[in-house]
Amino acid sequence: MDGEEKLKSSAFWWGFFVVKCVGIRYNKIMKKFLILLLLLCGCRGVVVPDSFTYKEIETDSYKLASWQKITDKKAPIRIYIEGDGYAFNHLGQPTTNPTPRGTLVREMAFKDSNKNVVYLARPCQFVDDNRCDVKDWTTGRFSQDIVDATNQAIKKISKGQEIILIGYSGGALLSGLIIEQNPKLPVKKWITIAGVLNHTSWTNYFNDAPLVDSADLEKLPTVKQIHFVGEKDNIVPVELAQKWSEVQVIKNATHDSGWDEMNF
Repeated sequence: MDGEEKLKSSAFWWGFFVVKCVGIRYNKIMKKFLILLLLLCGCRGVVVPDSFTYKEIETDSYKLASWQKITDKKAPIRIYIEGDGYAFNHLGQPTTNPTPRGTLVREMAFKDSNKNVVYLARPCQFVDDNRCDVKDWTTGRFSQDIVDATNQAIKKISKGQEIILIGYSGGALLSGLIIEQNPKLPVKKWITIAGVLNHTSWTNYFNDAPLVDSADLEKLPTVKQIHFVGEKDNIVPVELAQKWSEVQVIKNATHDSGWDEMNF
C-alpha cells in the first residue's frame, strides 16, 4: 500500500471510528462528512482513473453523481447505470443511505477503454440531497420522478450524441423505462447485466412486497439490445430472466461477481 492509499484508508477508518465509537449521531453534517470521505477514499475502494472526472448533475427532482470520461464528440457515449445499491440491510430493513457498497459497476466503467464512458449513480447515491426519501430506494425506486430525473441526467451528459445504455440489476429496468418513454433518445444499443426487467414478476417470484410506488416495464423497447445473466445469480435467476427476454448466460457468474467474460 503506497502513501496515498494509506491516507485514504486512514481517513475512511478514522471516520468509521468517529461514528461507531464516539457516538456522533447520523445528522446532516455527519452525512456530508461521510460523503466527503467516500470521495477521498477513491469511491469506496475503487481507484478512479485520472481520465474520469466527478460531476454532480442537477435535475428537476434530484441530484445525481457521475464519473465521466468524454473525449470524442462524435463517438457514442457508454453510460453505465448503477443498481439499487445498499437499499436494505442484512435484516431486510430499509437503510438511510442507498450508496452502493459493491464496486462492480464502477469497476466496469473505469476499465472500459472506449473514448466516451460514464458511470451514472442512481438518485440519492453518493450525494447529499435533502429531497431524497427512503421511498426513493425502496417502493419507489422506479417511480416516475426517478425515471424522469435519470433521463434528464442522461440528456445533460449526451447533449444529443448517440448513447449506449448499460444497466446493472435494477439499473436495467430503469434504463428500459427511460428508453420506452423517450423514443427520440438516440440510443444505439441497450445492454443489461444481471438485470431485473419487470419488478412485478420479480417480487412475485420471491414473494416479496410489491414496489407499489414504481412504474414497470410491460414490454421491452425495440432498440438493439443484449441481456446478460449469471449462471449462479440468485438475485436475478436465469429461469426468471428467460421469461422476460432471450439472454446470454455467463458461466459461473453470480449477481455481483464473475462478469469478466462478457463481450459487448
